[in-house]
Amino acid sequence: MKKITAIYVRRSVSDKDKDNNSLSIDSQIADCKKSLNAGEDYRIYCDDGKSGKDIEHRPDFQRMMADAKDGLIGRIIVKKYDRFSRNMREYLNVTDTLDSYGVSVVSLTEPFNTATKEGRMMRNTLLNFAEFERETIAGRVADAYSTRSLETGFYQGGKFYYGYMPERRTVNGKNGSVLVPSDKADVVRTAYQLYKDPETSLTDILFYFRNNGIDVNRTPKSNMDRSHFSRLLESPLYVRADKDVYQYLISKGFEIIDDIDAFDGIHGLFRHKRRDGTEYVKIGYHEGLVDSKTWLAVQDKKSHNSQIPNNGGAKNSWLVGLAKCGHCHYALALSYRWNASRTKQWRYFDDHGAYKANGCIKKRLQTRPDDVEDIVFHAMKERIENLVIAKSECHKPDSESENIKAEIIRIEDEIRKLMEKLADADNVLSEYIRQRVNMLHDKKSELETKLQAKARKYKEIDAAPLVDPMSRWASLTVEEKHALAATMIDVVYISDENGVEINFSI
Repeated sequence: MKKITAIYVRRSVSDKDKDNNSLSIDSQIADCKKSLNAGEDYRIYCDDGKSGKDIEHRPDFQRMMADAKDGLIGRIIVKKYDRFSRNMREYLNVTDTLDSYGVSVVSLTEPFNTATKEGRMMRNTLLNFAEFERETIAGRVADAYSTRSLETGFYQGGKFYYGYMPERRTVNGKNGSVLVPSDKADVVRTAYQLYKDPETSLTDILFYFRNNGIDVNRTPKSNMDRSHFSRLLESPLYVRADKDVYQYLISKGFEIIDDIDAFDGIHGLFRHKRRDGTEYVKIGYHEGLVDSKTWLAVQDKKSHNSQIPNNGGAKNSWLVGLAKCGHCHYALALSYRWNASRTKQWRYFDDHGAYKANGCIKKRLQTRPDDVEDIVFHAMKERIENLVIAKSECHKPDSESENIKAEIIRIEDEIRKLMEKLADADNVLSEYIRQRVNMLHDKKSELETKLQAKARKYKEIDAAPLVDPMSRWASLTVEEKHALAATMIDVVYISDENGVEINFSI
């Protein structure tokens, strides 16, 4: 099969901004065609407005690579090597791949022979400069972004803000993108109103939307989960920022660009990060979705909850916050179901990982919370008993350890005596003494290692503070049981197939 020549052309957004006609798509194609032989078959692959940072987001480049793999392409022509890639590592990886396909890459403006080490050195030098230029451009873009975000309240692009969509507007004589409420704005408002209730958890919010058939997904393949809602409920983007919000942000140590008069109770806030990692807030041109009273109440609740270690929802089960799915390791929540006659209520573990995109297949565990609680309780009780026994034994004379210590003393004494004889020994005896001393040193090291291992095994752990509450387990509140369990346990993995796995922290 006769192979074709591929012409690859690319122009990035930065090239357009430079108004560089020599790098226009038409110019690149025209120049590459001039290098073709008469009657030579060719195909043009074009990525317009695509960055040279990587090849992943260049569809025609990917199509060209696929054709090269299929044996359709004999060589590739580019105007400059940086059209191919500005990333040095990526370029070398791709050219290695093309070499394995038997495909060469030719540059019109850098006509050196890459078959020689000198030519490869020149090519790599040019690519290094191209990569440096790309990183410099990226830095300038970041600096420009930071400057614009300090000066204006326009949406700067890039980051997706749930509940909003950008719209071009003119504000104070300047044009830019302003965030306006999207069809998800009511989801944000509802989430804040629900979470303001002291008894409402993030899980409750997820269940509310799901049970009411409300689509909260960001995209068809991107589900909103607890972590997304948690960040949403912390964002100053959504608050109609007034003087109270200003004082709150000051108390939390935020750097605020605008003075207090700009906090008009209408507009929301952008939270930006500088290149050095420092953060600041800036009044935006968009209107907030949530009144300041509600937003501040939510912040107060989240601040309070963050000070309580991992016990959210413990009023329902003392294992909530500790229990995770044995398949996906995502948190398990408690749900309730009535029997058909509504005379008895059952508790179940629901897997939050099942509600994520491509999430866990286990939505509800058949293993009952009552059974898990019983297993974990008895494991905790046994653990405390073993700790108490270990503590008492660590103070008892250990015959094996005492024997090891005595043997180490005996070896040290023998080494001392042998070293005293070494000064008067002849060559034969000296060699014997050295060999014997080396052997004794090795034996001593083995015994010391063994002794250290026994010391680690019987390391003292004071379980006394746990004994009393464990003995009063039946009278403890759910929160007290959770606190005791959290002191002893890192995580409890639960699955219908493998049962209950407890990872103790002590």
